[in-house]
Formats: sequence, C-alpha cells, structure tokens
Amino acid sequence: MKEIEVLTRELYADTPQGTLYHYTTFSGLLGIVNSRALWASDIRYMNDSAELRHTANLIAAEVRERIDSGHADSGLLSLFVDWVSHRITNGRMLFGASFRSHGNLLSQWRGYSSPGRGVSLGFDPDYILRCAKRQRFMIGKCIYEPARQRALIRQVVDAVEELAAGLAREDCPAGERSTLYRSAFSAVETDLLRIAAILKHPSFREEKEWRVVSPVFANRADSPILFREGHAMLVPYIEFDLSLDGRPLVMDHLYLGPTANINISMNSLGMFLEQNGIVPQRGIEYCQIPFRQR
Repeated sequence: MKEIEVLTRELYADTPQGTLYHYTTFSGLLGIVNSRALWASDIRYMNDSAELRHTANLIAAEVRERIDSGHADSGLLSLFVDWVSHRITNGRMLFGASFRSHGNLLSQWRGYSSPGRGVSLGFDPDYILRCAKRQRFMIGKCIYEPARQRALIRQVVDAVEELAAGLAREDCPAGERSTLYRSAFSAVETDLLRIAAILKHPSFREEKEWRVVSPVFANRADSPILFREGHAMLVPYIEFDLSLDGRPLVMDHLYLGPTANINISMNSLGMFLEQNGIVPQRGIEYCQIPFRQR
C-alpha cells in the first residue's frame, strides 16, 4: 500500500542529534554490558499493553466520527475497528527499545530503576543508528501532539478505505466483501504497527522518547523470541545488538541515579566499566537528585 508506506518512511525519517539515553537498573546494566545487547520488548507488552491500545482508541474515535457524519460504508469502518482490536493481541509482532533525549529525569528514575539502583546509559546517536541499520531496525521519534496523532490516523483510515474500495465491488456478496476488506486490513498491518509504535499518550511528552523498532515478524516460529519476567506476566523480547565489529560497548555518557551511597557507588560503577573496556567519552556523572527511600 504505497500511501501508507510513504507515510511510515516519512515518520521514521527524523534523525536524532543529541545523546540517546537508556534508563535501567544495575541488574539491567550488568546484562547489557555482558550480552552487549538491549532487550527490545514486544510493543504489545510495553506499559501493560497501553502502547497499542492508545492507537486503537484513536482509530475508534476517528471511525465513530465518520459513521456519525453519515459515512457511506459504516460496515467497512466497524469491521476495521473490530479487526484492530483483535490484532492488538493476536497479530504480527513488532519489538522496540526505548531511548530518551534527556538522561536525568526524575519521572524516569522513578519508573525505570529501583530506589538507589538506577543508571542512565548515554549513547552517541550515530552509534545507535549504525547498530539499527545492521539489524534492519528503524528508529523513530515518538509523537505526543494530539492534533498530529489525529491527522495521522485520518491518513491511515483514508488509506484503508481507498484500498478496500479497490478490492470490493459494489455487487459483491456480503461474505465475500468482508473477506476482501480483511485482506485490505492485512495489507496495512505492518505499517500500522510501525506507526502505532511511536504514537504515545500526550502525558508522556516530557520523555522526548526515541524508539528503535524491529522488522515485523508474522511467523512466531521463525522469530528469535526470548522471555523475561514482567510486572504480572511473561514479556516476549528480542535482543538489539549493541556491538560493532566485536568491540566493547561504546558509551558517550552515563548518569548514576539517586542513591544514598554516592561516592562508593560511583567508584564501583567506574571500576565495572573500566574492567569491561568501557570509557564514556563524557564521563560518569551523578544525577544530583536527592535520594528518597520509598
């Protein structure tokens, strides 16, 4: 579907210019350094599936508006909403890893690291882009503005309507028409997933998130899927390889999160990185946020 493919390419055309930060725990840091990889989670499981649900809600709102205004084919639109709701949990798989433009946000320390055990790993954007290109990942800047999100969803629904109209004749039997409509939906699923991966609720706008997203996997058996423990379920993930030419990880900067043991924690963190051949170009820095035991 040319129109929606062009839209997806445009959305992923932005290039990050500043350091990209990944928040994690000490346990996460040990895993990242030892494996030279980040865990890219199935986006359906990010924030307890709220990620894709946000896009599904935007689509449902756009469809309701069109039906209320007297759309000629309300059956097509209603079927599309039902299909989207089903495919959120049962469709193709897309994996993503998150980076932030700001490496020292209190909200991120609270959300992504345990009290006194958090770090923010800063990477040069060109380094991440090279890693992404080698693995056929794309990198996109998350979109938070409601007006822009609604405009994008209108374009998606327009594309679906156009494709469906080209497949189904007016004299098609109802059952055949429904089958043809679903084939139209399937044709846009990959691009719809990639768009949904970077549409985030406006309340998260301070994060200024960039997301690296994997190729779309249609066959689970052929996917290099691993599993980790989430808050209330097992979370599927794949590894985003951070090594280039077999060399140690290259970090640009690192923040130590709020802790009651600043000096000795900074010391052991430096020793660990040095032992693994990692020398952040701009050094290691304490976040300067007072530690509060929760």
